Amino acid sequence: MQDVADHAGVSLTTVSFVVNGTKRVAPATRTRVEEAMADLGYRRNVLARALASRRSHIVALVFPALRHRLGGTALSIVTAAASAATARGFNVVLWPVDDTAQLDDYLSGGLVDGVLLMEVTADDPRIALLTERQVPFGLIGRTDDTTGLSFVDMDFAGMVTAGLDHLTGLGHRRVALFVGDLDDAWSGYGPVVRTEQAYVAEAARRGLDPVVVRGGQDPRAGRRTATALVTDRPDVTAVLALNEGALSGFVNGLTAAGRAVPDDVSVLALATSATDVATADPAVSAVVAPGTELGTRSVQSLVDRLADPGSPPAHDLLPGTLELVGSTAAPR
Repeated sequence: MQDVADHAGVSLTTVSFVVNGTKRVAPATRTRVEEAMADLGYRRNVLARALASRRSHIVALVFPALRHRLGGTALSIVTAAASAATARGFNVVLWPVDDTAQLDDYLSGGLVDGVLLMEVTADDPRIALLTERQVPFGLIGRTDDTTGLSFVDMDFAGMVTAGLDHLTGLGHRRVALFVGDLDDAWSGYGPVVRTEQAYVAEAARRGLDPVVVRGGQDPRAGRRTATALVTDRPDVTAVLALNEGALSGFVNGLTAAGRAVPDDVSVLALATSATDVATADPAVSAVVAPGTELGTRSVQSLVDRLADPGSPPAHDLLPGTLELVGSTAAPR
């Protein structure tokens, strides 16, 4: 840093202000310092900075990779989180951790300043561990009891309402819901639980017969579920689908079973990325997930609370966006 100061003709303190962003520096002076850093090949020592400040400026995104596919929505969250963190002087690491014991091992190294939990369940055991460890954290998703917790989540009930508004507006009266088939360990998985609850309640309010079908989170499972639906409930004319990984297989399965989309069955995806709905044939209309906004807001909220631990927790519900590409139509 002294070499940079000598080269730029400024004080060591001024270089420190530029490097650490701790005080405003005149634009012309900042430019001289940055040019000197480039000329000399200066790189800030991140490890030294962490040791001096007792902050690593790293945030961990915890994603249970063995249980959940890193689909388009999750990937957009991760990408946006990384971008938002960079803008605030932080870095993001992805921890593909599936159990609390493994998460405890990761935390024991003290490598991160805070944690963001993805794929949150109703009574998520990871929260107790983070609380005990006194590690600042936030949720991308939410538990049943959010008292004192900071979360950013999708408004699944709002997405169901928007989806049913669209389909019933076209004239459909027999609308099924296709969701992921989760094992006992993930029986309280928030997106599925909240979507199903909202669907059943909205169906009752509208005088519709609720039909819920479940399948695995991959294309083959989606194909099998479509075959079963056509066999068991041939009267269904429209489907709301909350199963990103199985969506393309589900649409292909309807076609293989002799049901054209949208002439015979309309399909509208929920909380899905624009990338994933485009991979189906035909492409699927959707209430698209706000993945970018989820990643951005969750990081901003966590960094704000790292700077001011007394700031109130975030309670943000974000709506989806209805994007129609032709997979829905009026029933015959």
